Amino acid sequence: MLNMQFGERVVLDANALDWLPSPSSGVLRKPLAREDAERGHATSFVRYEAGAAFDRHEHPLGEEILVLDGIFSDETGDYGPGTYLRNPPGSSHAPFSESGCTLFVKLHQMQPEDQATVRIDTKNKTWQPGIGGLEVMSLHAFRTEHVALVKWPAGEHFQAHRHHGGEEILVISGEFIDEHGRYPAGSWIRSPHGSVHQPWVEQETLIWVKTGHLA
Repeated sequence: MLNMQFGERVVLDANALDWLPSPSSGVLRKPLAREDAERGHATSFVRYEAGAAFDRHEHPLGEEILVLDGIFSDETGDYGPGTYLRNPPGSSHAPFSESGCTLFVKLHQMQPEDQATVRIDTKNKTWQPGIGGLEVMSLHAFRTEHVALVKWPAGEHFQAHRHHGGEEILVISGEFIDEHGRYPAGSWIRSPHGSVHQPWVEQETLIWVKTGHLA
């Protein structure tokens, strides 16, 4: 197991991690959290080299993907940078990439009743005003779980707040900062239920954030 203690805060800079081989040739991974080698709960960066493919497989408790670069494909379509996908529990597919791609992937972490299939091109979706100067793009919500992109303008400070149900952040661009440290693009931060922080940025920063799923 890797980082499966959900009551503990975890911070990883993926830039410092090595790419590891997967069972499929040309598909590499940087595991962030993992229940077992090839099954169960997993959060990872995944890289498909050009022409790489995975055999058809099922996701008993779903799959969540954010395309970071390149073109990711399966039988439902081709998905470019910024695409957010959710394949619900019980779904299956045979993914591949003709030109190569890098993904942020979460496996086996959905509630069985959350049966929404989601395909969002975030490059062409409207931002909504958030608190202060923040801009927010909602991606999914189910019961207490909320997923969004949040755009921070340079110099923005946010109020101290408590994470009911925990918080998970992927820094996509820029640098995210709080009283615990500084987190460059590629950083993954998982904060447990009840944790508190007061974040800010010095430069324009984009984060993917999920809340309410770790209670």
